[in-house]
Parts: sequence; C-alpha cells; structure tokens
Amino acid sequence: MNVLSDPTKRRWLAWAALATVFLLVNLHRLSTAVLSDRLTTDFETTAAQLGTLHASFFLIYAAIQIPTGALADRVGPRYVGSIGAVVLSVGAVGFALSESYLLAFVSRGLIGLGSGVIFVSILRFCANWYRTDEFATMAGLTGSVAGLGAILATTPLAVTVDSFGWRPTIVGLAVVGFVAGGAVFVLARQSPADAGLEPIDGVPEQPSVSFTETGSYLRTLARDRDQWLLSVVFFAGNGSILTLLGLWGVPYLVVVYELDVTTASYFTLLGSVGLLVGPPAIGWVSDRLGRRLLPMTAGMGLLAVAFSVVPIFGTPPLALIAISYLGAGVLFGSAMLSLSAVKERYPAGASGVATATVNTAGFAGATILPTVMGVALDAYQTGETVEGTVAYTEFGYRLAFAILAACLLLAFFSSLWLLARDGRDSSTSADASSRLGP
Repeated sequence: MNVLSDPTKRRWLAWAALATVFLLVNLHRLSTAVLSDRLTTDFETTAAQLGTLHASFFLIYAAIQIPTGALADRVGPRYVGSIGAVVLSVGAVGFALSESYLLAFVSRGLIGLGSGVIFVSILRFCANWYRTDEFATMAGLTGSVAGLGAILATTPLAVTVDSFGWRPTIVGLAVVGFVAGGAVFVLARQSPADAGLEPIDGVPEQPSVSFTETGSYLRTLARDRDQWLLSVVFFAGNGSILTLLGLWGVPYLVVVYELDVTTASYFTLLGSVGLLVGPPAIGWVSDRLGRRLLPMTAGMGLLAVAFSVVPIFGTPPLALIAISYLGAGVLFGSAMLSLSAVKERYPAGASGVATATVNTAGFAGATILPTVMGVALDAYQTGETVEGTVAYTEFGYRLAFAILAACLLLAFFSSLWLLARDGRDSSTSADASSRLGP
C-alpha cells in the first residue's frame, strides 16, 4: 500500500512536516539567549529593551492563540499550518535585514505571528488523527520537538553564528521554513476522511464546527474555573522555561560565573535535552495511568524547586546549576499536561479553542516574565560588560530568578487545588470530555 494512502503512516508524515515547522518556531523563539550580545551591540539595547525584543515574539504569539484555535477547528491544520510557516519565514528574513531596533522588534513580532499558529494546529491535527489515549503522548512528543529546537538554539546555533554571522544564519532558517510550509500543505489534512482515506480505529469522527458554536465554547471557557487554574499552570511553566532557555539562562552564567557564551550555552543545552526527553515521557506515563492532575501537580512542585536554586544560593556549584537546568527541561512535561487536561474537559469539536485558550496563557507568561526579569535586573546594573553582555549584580539575578520561582509555586498550588477537588482525576473519561459543552 502506498504510504500516502495508509492513514496510520500518512499521519506520521503529516505530523513530521508540521513538527519541522515547530522545530523552527523553537529555534527562533529561543535564539535570543545566544544572540543577546550581538543584539545588544547592534541595536544598543538595555536589559529591559532586550527582554522586550525577545518578548515581542511572544506578545503576538499569545494574542493570536484563540483565533488560531477557532481557525484550526474550522478549516484545519493544512491551511493554518502552511500559511504560518510562510509568515514566520518572511519575518525571519526581515529580522536578519533589520538595521534598527524598531525594525527588529516588528520583524520578530512577525515571526511570532506565523509561529503562533503552529502548535495549536499540531494539537488539532493530533486530535483528528490519533486516539484519545494517544493524545498526551503525541502532545509530549511535540513538546520534545520543542526540546530539539531548544538544543539547536544553544551550542549548535552559537557555533553556526560564530562561523557565518547571525544574519546569514537567520536567513538560512527562513529558507528551511518555506520548504517545510510547502510540505505541510501537501501532506496535512483535517482528518483521514478529508484526505479520502479510511478512518483509523479508535479515532472519533470530528464534527464540523461553526463559528457560532466556537463562540459558545469560548463563553463557556471564560466562565470555567478549571480553565483558569490550568492556564495559571501553563503561564508559569511555559513562561519560566522559555525565559530561562531563551534569554536569561545564558547571561546569568556569563556574568556571575564569567563563562564565555559558548560554554554557558552548554548549560541551556542540558535544559533543552530535558525538554527533548521529559514531555513525551511524562505524557506517556499520564496516558498509561489515565490521569492528568496527579503527575501535573507532582511535576509542578519539583519544577518550582528547580527554579529556586539560583534565588536560594546565588552562586551554587555549577554542577547544581546543570542539574537544575536539566530538571527544569524534564519537568516542563508536567506543565504540558494542562493542555491535555483542558482538551479532555470539552467536546471534540472544541479541542482547538480549548487548548488555544490555555496556550494563550502560556505565551502570555513568555511575554511578561522576561520583561519583568529585565526590569528587575536593570535596577542592579553594574555599568560593566562581560563577554559583551551587560553585567548585573548577583543579587539582581537572585531577585530576577525568584520571580520565576514564585510564579511556579503559585502554579503548583493551582494544580493542587484541581487535584484536591477532582479526587478521581480521570481526565480521560467520557464524562470529563462532555460535561462542559456549550
């Protein structure tokens, strides 16, 4: 049988095309840590301005999540995902050619605009092509693609930038994005039936969703306390890991430990390896247990501990920093369970807007937290530079990282509240998926 006519094989090809675009999304959104010294020099930025430039990606990304969910539910991942790939690649070309801070800010926002549709499109694709008891595993596997992108955004990106320059490197990523977008258009479809294929055993038929129904689901989501608690979890989890690996994790090591940028990137590389392994492993465990809230709560508590190392110790041994960065990446998988939990609390036709709503909170965190950390650091600037990076005091970094730890502690209590109230924690049950319809 031709691989394109076998639905169980076709879905992996289509997922791989979407995942390639998502790999580029993560390269772009986490590249600021390695590029920070060059961006600071080229655009003459303060810490707050650099944090805002980094966050411009996430500002647009967060703003379009709910519209993306509605579009993914209505027209499917083929069009949403392929157009997103083209838009983010156009933004990458603009960013590489920027000669001013304003143009760089706008171009990075355009990268965020195209990137913002990809993850929800993948989740919607997985909901349409995989069984319910495979969804958390697939969401975790998609999260591992983020980990691979994060790995490439550390030492490999630093070496490439040193060899070719940061602007040609970003243009090269744009070229890959255009090609991957074409692959999504060719391979991805709304469902096996939409591709003219036989249904896959155990995969529920996805209903056609009108924008009126989507509006009804959104009104329900806005009133849903569970959604808000899950959003707090993803706000803190996603915001913290992307702030650590995408921006301040490297400058902290360069300034406080006087490491060069490439050496410092080895530590964020460890965090990225954790991202590669943790989300699919935790998702698989959650699917096998048929539980979401217990592993989410346990993981969020440990994630708060991992981010407390810097605030508590200031300059702990580098081995402890390595463990905390690695642990942060692994334990991020527990925050990703919030997406599975909210998806399974709503009917199949609302999976796009339900996951998009919580995903919005996650990227609101990625928008707000790096800028807040930058403001805190600017209050403790020393007036010196180390390896091209503006220097801040050790106490400034302890205070900045304490902001992340406090957010994660709040997320832990939010997940604990859900677990304590919903003692059965059977998120994969039919009751959970239908009780909150429009």
